[in-house]
Amino acid sequence: MTSSIAAPGTLTAQGSSLQAVLLDMDGTLVDTEGFWWDAESEAFAELGHVLKDEWREVVVGGPMTRSAGFLIEATRADVTVEELTVLLNEKFIERLRRGVALVPGARRLLAELSLHGVPTALVSASHRAVVDEMLGSLGREHFDITVAGDELTRTKPHPDPYLTAAERLGAHPARCAVIEDTVTGVASGEAAGCRVVAVPSVAPIEAGPGRTVVRSLEEVDLAFLRSTVLVAHEGVS
Repeated sequence: MTSSIAAPGTLTAQGSSLQAVLLDMDGTLVDTEGFWWDAESEAFAELGHVLKDEWREVVVGGPMTRSAGFLIEATRADVTVEELTVLLNEKFIERLRRGVALVPGARRLLAELSLHGVPTALVSASHRAVVDEMLGSLGREHFDITVAGDELTRTKPHPDPYLTAAERLGAHPARCAVIEDTVTGVASGEAAGCRVVAVPSVAPIEAGPGRTVVRSLEEVDLAFLRSTVLVAHEGVS
């Protein structure tokens, strides 16, 4: 797609065409995709419904409203999307406050990006209240900006979250590396024109043009991310 973002200014990772790293949160940096499913299962149990395991792949990685709407339609539960969204956020944050583990390699990668001064954004479909709570575990100092799902009209799989992050960092999307764990997130990063590194969590992700699939963040470092972004891009100066 064509980006409306202007050509980048001075924000450039030294020695590379990589200008910024844009990271998803749930399932990518923190082991919380199970938290969401547990929160959803608990909420619907209180409403008198049991969620089917096969629905998990449908709701993973997507915006809260989409997941809530799907589950309400699938169960025919007597609750509105707005009511369910509030309930799910409350139950999820309760779990976060009990402690959350970073995925293997996440803390090391974030520290390396900070050490080398690489502009970094946390880009999540989760709401601001959840993102802010999670930053206590991730470390606010590791991110120049954060983008939450309820701050945008359209969130993942639309390109808006990653286009917004790149624009705020003054980076060209084609020179940004996106790290994601779901098909929905990968679609968002690719639609924005970024290079995507996929680290599948719940559902498998196939390799493809402009996309690299790895088994763990332990395989990802700054040199690896630089290698995923081509030095020359058509239309990028």
